[in-house]
Amino acid sequence: MDFFDSHAHYNDERFLKNRDELIEKMYKDEITNIVCAGYNLSGSKDAIEVAKKFPHVFATCGISPNDINENVDSELKEIEEIASYEKNVAIGEIGLDYHWNKENKEKQKRVFIEEINIANRLELPIVIHTREAVMDTLQILKEHPVDKKGVFHCCPLNQELIKEGLKLGFYISFSGNITFKNAKSASCIDLVPMDKILIETDSPYLAPEPHRGETNTSLFVKYVAGKIAEVKGLSIEEVAKVTRENAMRIFNIK
Repeated sequence: MDFFDSHAHYNDERFLKNRDELIEKMYKDEITNIVCAGYNLSGSKDAIEVAKKFPHVFATCGISPNDINENVDSELKEIEEIASYEKNVAIGEIGLDYHWNKENKEKQKRVFIEEINIANRLELPIVIHTREAVMDTLQILKEHPVDKKGVFHCCPLNQELIKEGLKLGFYISFSGNITFKNAKSASCIDLVPMDKILIETDSPYLAPEPHRGETNTSLFVKYVAGKIAEVKGLSIEEVAKVTRENAMRIFNIK
């Protein structure tokens, strides 16, 4: 089987000591593609460096709503410059987060719109982070269409968000939270047709059951695939194959 982890953070400091060894090991253990996701300027640069080092790793570049600072306008200009790198496959992760940041909602919206504009200029999809901001996220996407669409990363288990996101042409990416015992994930997974599902780890965060609380790695993406297989009545091999094809398609990887 070949698993595609569509969102991981090997640009996180927790992986600095053993990143290369870990990524090489995971490739041998069927994790044959990874997207290393940027979240601020330095993290985006690091994601590109990881992608340069490993043929099977790709990058995204963007400034997340939790990483907006007073220099964001100049940083956005630099994001647009580095995002032209051939193995950068999306602008992300970007979006809105009213859980951690309630005081700068208007600035978050402005930055989100500007990053959509960057994606359209570069003809790239976007990778969306949204938390407790469903209505504003959807409104912006409706008013500022993304030409190449994109992905709701670590998609919140919110049926309205999933339904509307699918109507807009976006893919839905599920993470380890769908395996949590208190998660009402089956009804949300059921809403998504197989040609719109991605799997991810969001490592080092959100390790799935039975590894909850541990540092997450792409090796654990198999548990996410297993949960989807269980809900959809498919084999894990089928889920691995289809989600890999979906990731290659949305990220335009040949």
